[in-house]
Amino acid sequence: MIDKSPEVLKAIQTYQVPGCVSEFDPENFPQEGPGVEWSGHTPGTMMTTPNGLMTLFLGMPTGFNRVGVVPLANFKIKIFKSMDHKNQTWPYNKFNVPVWKHLDEHGNTLVRGMAPRINLPFIHIILGDVRDQIDCLEITAEDIADMD
Repeated sequence: MIDKSPEVLKAIQTYQVPGCVSEFDPENFPQEGPGVEWSGHTPGTMMTTPNGLMTLFLGMPTGFNRVGVVPLANFKIKIFKSMDHKNQTWPYNKFNVPVWKHLDEHGNTLVRGMAPRINLPFIHIILGDVRDQIDCLEITAEDIADMD
């Protein structure tokens, strides 16, 4: 079922629409997988690095916007309305390890992590401040500014 709640639509507009080449239709958009994601959104902006091309998610802060030099065409940002996901498809455990958390200027918790068993990074946006429920390193606004 597609979640068209106002908070989800606002999160999609904030975090996913800024870097998209296709138009977002809030009345009709496909969602795939766990959490809420606009399946038409992919990291399509590229920058050259000494190691090759790196893909980026525009609209996300530094440190949470970089996918890496390996092309991950299916890489998606997952949006969760709460921490209810932790006991479902994306539990934070030895198979889905949160590495960084950050409370952004919108009051939402951004999580960057790794699924080491399948060598897959992930980025989650959890609506609201749930930092106290996630055991990993907290990245501050100053840390993000130092990454530029």
